[in-house]
Amino acid sequence: MNNRYFLMRHGESEANLADKIISSPEQGCQAYGLSPLGQQQAEENARASGLGPETRILCSDFLRTRQTAEIAARVLGCPPPRLEVRLRERFFGAWEGSSARNYEPVWLQDESGQTQPGVESAQDLTARLAALVEELEKEPGEHCFLLVSHGDPLRFLQIWALARPTTAHQSLPHFRPAEIRPLR
Repeated sequence: MNNRYFLMRHGESEANLADKIISSPEQGCQAYGLSPLGQQQAEENARASGLGPETRILCSDFLRTRQTAEIAARVLGCPPPRLEVRLRERFFGAWEGSSARNYEPVWLQDESGQTQPGVESAQDLTARLAALVEELEKEPGEHCFLLVSHGDPLRFLQIWALARPTTAHQSLPHFRPAEIRPLR
């Protein structure tokens, strides 16, 4: 890759506090922003990241990621974040609005290479994320990108970069709220 990429999960959100899966744009783009702790996490992790004003930030258009990206941009002194729908949360279909404990059944299906009806497949999720990075790689010059997204998309993006099968995404550690990792 010509560019450097860093991945950042949103800070603690109101959905996390409510123990809810919020994966539809109809809910996630308008509601369930960051909690006060999530705002603090975003600020502290951006400050500790070592990134600077040359960083270009792209983020999901969900409220929790937009707020995280805006805080990171302010702390880093870089331009405002660019909204990118390919960084949206994975769509969990009928699990929408239910307890976050319901991620587990989906992840178990992922490990077997199957997908529950109505849930965005691991392959489709990975394809939309890979398409974004491949497009960014075509931009002239060398850039540093901070991609602000959600836990599942970020792990699948890592799996793609490592050229590992999507069935192995649970082998990677979960992203902590507002955690920043380099994409290798």
